[in-house]
Amino acid sequence: MQIQNHHLTEIRQVFSPNFDCRPNENDISLVVIHNISLPPGQFTDDNITPFFCNLLNPDKHPFFKEIHLNQVSAHLLIRRAGEIIQYVAFNKRAWHAGVSNYQKRKKCNDFSIGIELEGTDTMAYSRTQYIRLAQVINLLIQRYPHLNKEHITGHSDIAPQRKTDPGKYFSWELLFRLLKNHQRSIVTNS
Repeated sequence: MQIQNHHLTEIRQVFSPNFDCRPNENDISLVVIHNISLPPGQFTDDNITPFFCNLLNPDKHPFFKEIHLNQVSAHLLIRRAGEIIQYVAFNKRAWHAGVSNYQKRKKCNDFSIGIELEGTDTMAYSRTQYIRLAQVINLLIQRYPHLNKEHITGHSDIAPQRKTDPGKYFSWELLFRLLKNHQRSIVTNS
């Protein structure tokens, strides 16, 4: 897997119409980690892709009646078994953060990459998700010079009054250990 033309290779690509141009394509300097499951707490159906593509059927589940008109997206989704789906090119602004603030910078969508993990605030993520997330973040850091391991945050950190994801079961320690181990293997193999 690598990044070509602002897309990951060797993964599923699905076009979401929910994006626009960044004010500055060269200012990609933050990774925001989210979680999503539709319906909440269920992982058996692929309702996330229709949601990000404005195709969610409001009659399929009562919760969908509340959200089916929302126009949102993320750059990537990492499913529980490790499948990665890209919805928006990294150089474009996905609509994932909403009203947000990171280190006194507002409008985080302008300068961030949004990565959704299939999950909830109330349960652990799969080890495979962490491994894939670390692989992706390391590729992003290599490709976009303003990104680094110090600028990875949760949705709850940039919108604390509104959001709680990725939640208390997200292991920041495991993610950073995997990022460090991946960096070490790159240096060793060079």
